Amino acid sequence: MDAAPQHKTERINLRVKSSAKDIITLAAGFEGKTVSHFILTSALKCAEKTVQEHQMMTLNADDSKAFFEALSAPVRFNSKLTAAFEEYEKRVTTR
Repeated sequence: MDAAPQHKTERINLRVKSSAKDIITLAAGFEGKTVSHFILTSALKCAEKTVQEHQMMTLNADDSKAFFEALSAPVRFNSKLTAAFEEYEKRVTTR
């Protein structure tokens, strides 16, 4: 989370089973947090991990080599790529 002070303007509401609330309340107490703070910090930690896993690509040595060779190879224009560029030029009026 940002260290800069921000106004809280968004809201998230949850409906949970009594047993779920009990375990969350217990866990929040163990960490000395309010239930709201515990849920927020736990959800943010999980969300940040999920975003990182989807934004980062991990490759083994062979795949990494193939990936960088593909990036460094010169672009070969085929008929479909040429047609796509021509279609772009026709459709896009502002740049």
